[in-house]
Amino acid sequence: MIYLDSFSFPDSDREFDFFLSIQRNCYNSYYPFKILSQKELSILNFEPITILYGGNGSGKTTALNVISEKLNLRRDSRFNQSNFFPNYIDLCDYSLARELPSHSRVITSDDVFDYMLNVRMMNEGIDGKREELFEDYLDAKYSSFQFTSINDYEKLKKVNQARSKTQSKYIRNNLVDNIREHSNGENAFLYFMEKIEENGLYLLDEPENSLSPERQLEFVKFIEDSVRFFGCQFIISTHSPFLLAMRDAKIYDLDETPVRSKPWTSLKNVQVYHAFFEKHRKEF
Repeated sequence: MIYLDSFSFPDSDREFDFFLSIQRNCYNSYYPFKILSQKELSILNFEPITILYGGNGSGKTTALNVISEKLNLRRDSRFNQSNFFPNYIDLCDYSLARELPSHSRVITSDDVFDYMLNVRMMNEGIDGKREELFEDYLDAKYSSFQFTSINDYEKLKKVNQARSKTQSKYIRNNLVDNIREHSNGENAFLYFMEKIEENGLYLLDEPENSLSPERQLEFVKFIEDSVRFFGCQFIISTHSPFLLAMRDAKIYDLDETPVRSKPWTSLKNVQVYHAFFEKHRKEF
């Protein structure tokens, strides 16, 4: 499914015209001006899966942020905008193939890390609650409690529960939403699955940062299935070879000037991996 058909950025001539129109000269940076235009990137045409590849400073995250702000997509974590960001957004344009679903969103590394941090904080609370339940279990199991009135009913239930269950089962039954059982990678993967719904446009900024190689392969299958069966479109910034190898993905190489689409096997990052494993082939 394609929702966003194309997106255009101001070229160097339009940027120059903008600079002539303003009188401000007290800024050291005009970000995001002069980032993508230096790459001679003026338009992106999208497929169901489109990947923006490039190293640090290549502009792939900038492009995602510009697209998300122009489309007014939902996001959890905000990002630092310069004084000129709104001006730059005004100079951008886009074309839709069909109406953009309202639940479309951008998901960044900060979103995932914030989520995992919240999980960790919740787990710390769970640890404290677990210790309380240990004491509660022992107190209930070995107490000499006598039922005297209806007001003691809740206490009676607790005593009966403690005496009929093992300590671990008592703790598990009384400790609701114990999310400690998931690793950071598992929690990150669950975050993506929670946020990505059917029939939506999703911009993902380096999703591999929180995923192991094994999880990345699982995530690739999830992305491909979401496109094939559930009407989703993805625009992803990444330099992970696992994501770059996704079936039928259109890849823009932002390390090149001018930016152009390339097969994943010709990308520099992938070539480095290939050379490394070829060097060590006999060790496998």
